[in-house]
Amino acid sequence: MTNSFERAWRKRFEGFATYSEDDAGIAGWSPTGLATRLRQFTSRWESASSKGGLWLDAGCGAGTYSRFMAGQGAKVIGADYSLLSLQKAKARGDDAVSWCKADVNHLPIKAGCCDGVICFGVTQALEDSVAVTQELSTVVRPGGQVWVDALNGWCLPHILERFLRWVRGRPMHLRYESHRNMKALMRNAKLINIKLHWLPILPSRWSQYQWLVENRLAEWVFNYVPFAGPLFCHAFILHGERSSND
Repeated sequence: MTNSFERAWRKRFEGFATYSEDDAGIAGWSPTGLATRLRQFTSRWESASSKGGLWLDAGCGAGTYSRFMAGQGAKVIGADYSLLSLQKAKARGDDAVSWCKADVNHLPIKAGCCDGVICFGVTQALEDSVAVTQELSTVVRPGGQVWVDALNGWCLPHILERFLRWVRGRPMHLRYESHRNMKALMRNAKLINIKLHWLPILPSRWSQYQWLVENRLAEWVFNYVPFAGPLFCHAFILHGERSSND
């Protein structure tokens, strides 16, 4: 049974879809935040993935990532539990994407049928990441790719937010993840060659300075200077492959 935390998020997502017409609003992001996430994903996906094959966008929202991958030559299934979000995604008119109403914790997708799967903007609205990680791994073929993102629990602003909510007696409205915990879950789900990509994302009011944290030097700092990535990056992406020995 869906717990109260996840039920509250389902209600929020339905509200986003009801009152928003833009991709960012439907997903619950700011326009600059979504643009930054998409830009950082695409630069990594294009260098690490084949362009063709069948891809699943689990928790697709308004279909931002689905349409991008379809534009790169992939066949795409966009899945989301919000029917209104799917209707608005379909209305954007990309016939290369098939839309499916589904819960990411219980995907109605045949095991091993996908060449790859992405799941972005979802884990922070779930009680934990165990079931979704297993589902994502199950639907890809041996050698297939899994891309998943999460809000970084070690980021200093997130640590402060959790502390202030605790002091004020307010429940958490988002769930943050540890990159180490997510890596362990992916290994347990028979994923190998797991790579970590830090996502520094500045607040919308500071978006004109995003270039300062999104360049080769900044990427090197976040990857190789101890604690820089965990302490200063808003989110992260993990990319793994389904073991061919399964």
